[in-house]
Amino acid sequence: MNIFKPFSLGNIQLNNKIVMAPLTRSRAIDNIPNELMAKYYQQRATAGLIISEGTSPSPNGIGYPRIPGAYTDTQIKGWKKIATAVHAKGGKIFVQLMHTGRITAKANMPDGSIALAPSAIQASGEMFTDQDGLVAHEIPKAMTLQEIKSSQDEFALAAKRLINEANVDGIELHAANGYLLNQFINPKSNQREDDYGGSIENRSRYVLEIAEKVANEIGGDKVGIRLSPYGAFNDLQSNYDALEDTFIYLSQQIALLNLAYIHIVDQRVAFGAPDFTTDIKKTIKENFKGTIISGGDVNSIEKGEAIINSGLDLVYVGRPFISNPNFVEKLQNNQKLVSPNADTFYTPGEHGYTDY
Repeated sequence: MNIFKPFSLGNIQLNNKIVMAPLTRSRAIDNIPNELMAKYYQQRATAGLIISEGTSPSPNGIGYPRIPGAYTDTQIKGWKKIATAVHAKGGKIFVQLMHTGRITAKANMPDGSIALAPSAIQASGEMFTDQDGLVAHEIPKAMTLQEIKSSQDEFALAAKRLINEANVDGIELHAANGYLLNQFINPKSNQREDDYGGSIENRSRYVLEIAEKVANEIGGDKVGIRLSPYGAFNDLQSNYDALEDTFIYLSQQIALLNLAYIHIVDQRVAFGAPDFTTDIKKTIKENFKGTIISGGDVNSIEKGEAIINSGLDLVYVGRPFISNPNFVEKLQNNQKLVSPNADTFYTPGEHGYTDY
């Protein structure tokens, strides 16, 4: 079977083609990666590649309760424990850097931080907080040019420290699912009239500049990027006139940076997004010409093989990994998968996290 064969991701050798997708689990008390998280990721180290939960490069990027950061010494030490635990089982791990931008609530943000976005447009919907339950998203501050530059530098510094000090294998830039990088790409959330808004090139500029800065720090072969074409999650426009051309342009520019992969999120199953109006995965593959990760509702060998056979390279698996830490072995042995308990997706503690 193709999905169980080794794969060379640049200079990194993966034991198989199954990727554990990034899954927010909200176990990082005080936004610090901890021993419980190290156990969780180690349990799942038989995935060819683990992509960690979204991790903020800045206090300003903490949107959800109890998500980890990578901007303090203590956080970097926490990620080193996790990387060491995964490596001890022969696994590989990329940390996903995620700045949530306007998808946040003040109660979840560290003291002194501020909600930032391309434009001062509040996202519809609500954010959960431990203190007050569900509250409206913050009205963000439109970023100045200096705040754009400093936020990009935060990504580059976090990536450098995660590679050099925490010894993770690589970094994924989260430019999907309605978070800050995606907010710049999408015309519903980006209504700027300067060099970072309007045209395809301008709306893509913020993301590509971050990718270039991070690649310059750690090498493009250690950098992946996550995109969600046709995604409507977190109050974005799921389709617009220039959508296909936007992702063609992004793919071509990412290719010039020699990044390790593009990770395409398929929101049609897990997020209930509308169907694609073009074969966007094939289009991105043709223009990037490098490794593509994609998935969506993969809970069998047949579904995984179908993705590989469609011309893509690696298969991401999300929720099945929550309740089946030995997902790869279960698939190989045709064993029944346990369904996850949604009530424990984001709760503190080990129940529903490491005790399956």
